[in-house]
Amino acid sequence: MDREQHPLAALLQDNGWTGIGYLRRLAARHKALGYGAIGEDKKRIYRWLNSGVVPEWTAQLTMADLHGIPVETMHERPWPQWLACVGHDDRPLLDPAWTPAATNTILTSMAGGTMDRRDFLIVSALGAVTAQWATAPPATAAGAGRRVGAQLADLHDERLGALRRLDDQVGSGEVYQAAKTELRMITETLTHRSYTEEVGRRLYAAAAEASRICGWTAYDSGFHADAERHYVTALRAAASAGDPVIGANTLAFWAIQRYSTGDPQGAQHLIETALDTAPAIGSPRMTAMLHARSARAYAHAGDRKASQRAVGAAFDAYDRIDASSAETACTYWVNRGELHQLAGSSALNLSNPAQALTHFRAAGAAQNSDAYDDAAFPRGAAIYLAREAEAALALDDVDAALHSANQAVEHMGGVTSARGTSTLKDLRVQLSARRTIPAVRDFLAATA
Repeated sequence: MDREQHPLAALLQDNGWTGIGYLRRLAARHKALGYGAIGEDKKRIYRWLNSGVVPEWTAQLTMADLHGIPVETMHERPWPQWLACVGHDDRPLLDPAWTPAATNTILTSMAGGTMDRRDFLIVSALGAVTAQWATAPPATAAGAGRRVGAQLADLHDERLGALRRLDDQVGSGEVYQAAKTELRMITETLTHRSYTEEVGRRLYAAAAEASRICGWTAYDSGFHADAERHYVTALRAAASAGDPVIGANTLAFWAIQRYSTGDPQGAQHLIETALDTAPAIGSPRMTAMLHARSARAYAHAGDRKASQRAVGAAFDAYDRIDASSAETACTYWVNRGELHQLAGSSALNLSNPAQALTHFRAAGAAQNSDAYDDAAFPRGAAIYLAREAEAALALDDVDAALHSANQAVEHMGGVTSARGTSTLKDLRVQLSARRTIPAVRDFLAATA
């Protein structure tokens, strides 16, 4: 198995160990700890890596002891995620006090470097991170270097808005590097220029949004460890900005990564933390988005009733939008059609394809600006169309599934997104079970 797919494979590769050599080390320590003998058959390692077999608890305890991983970390993260902590020190990101000075240091570090190709997560103590975000003090005025004013903050806000929409249109591949460039420019200003308290907070907010975009595009490209580092950095910068909107939005995007990679409970914690700030933000659109994300997390956890309650709360919040609503720039993409797409995705996770199709089809049938805009969001459209095809296939409507599948492929043309590509690959796997049908066979051949 490729090192990006399993932390144990990465551990063996990084240390130059063979599977059987590692088992021998493990067996010796297992016995020394009083757990008795453990088999040294090389098939054991193969099963752990390739067959989804979870090592017995004493074997995991022995691994943790061998590599200096606290038992608490094992309880916080399921196998094999906790093993990802071996040899990767993220304390410089997680341990410093949540102060503007520490934020500057971390922004400088994160604005450079390259993406970490490990395909597993790095933050175990989500509660500690979110608690510190909620209580960290905002920045005050800075007095070193040439004075900059609100015009510079305006320019960064405009450029970040453009980056968000570029990601919608062309995908994450190129936008990640552009966001890193923006982050470097903002960080340079924060650390080497002077500004008023108001301008400084706007610059920290811009740094937070730039890092949030880096996190999202890293995740969409399949770089999960890098994404989490950027999300933590974004929360730190949002705290220094005293900006609950960017912080809540960051938590919502981080939750997507968490529930999509096997941690719906962690995702729910992030969403609940964001929802705590919703009354102060006063944006029905953001509140609706957060409840929709909550529904997705509950669906991934298999909690049907909680997911349906959250879907209802999302639509209820959206119905409260009126001319007096304090809407936020970062929720420009949230409309009734998007909520239907998310509700359909949740229903599909909960093995209710009929309900999923009802939502997916309602997304495009909504009126005016409330309809899902396929042209503005081709990557999202491709992913949702692939899910619509999956729902139709579950109901044995092969013609409808192929219709949606072909539309999904068309929308993904020219868009770089590991997430979108993976979704289409999964759909092809499901369709391959129907390859005896000529139309399915033709689709598989055309998309090979």
